[in-house]
Amino acid sequence: MGKIIKKYDKNNNEIYWKYGSLEYWWEYDENNNCIYFKNIEGFEIWYKYDENNNEIYYRDSDGREFWYKHGENNIYAIEITEKEFNEIEFRKQENEYLSRKKVSRFELIDI
Repeated sequence: MGKIIKKYDKNNNEIYWKYGSLEYWWEYDENNNCIYFKNIEGFEIWYKYDENNNEIYYRDSDGREFWYKHGENNIYAIEITEKEFNEIEFRKQENEYLSRKKVSRFELIDI
């Protein structure tokens, strides 16, 4: 089928791989975390990391999207979509507000 072709960046991160009709590309941030992946078919993945280099975000070209939260030992505590993350944050803020005020949930609605 042919030989494997590989290319690396200045930090020795693999940025290109080819074997026959298969081809892959990667990009990395300044901490050598993979932030982007693409294959020859056009499938792409984007990643984001926190200050401790823990993956906190994943999105791919098929529409999957995940936010990750890490526990004390850098273990995934939860794996949720951005919509779920926003709903959790809204509920937390709503509960904080309701705990400070003696109002019903319906009094929060602006009519």
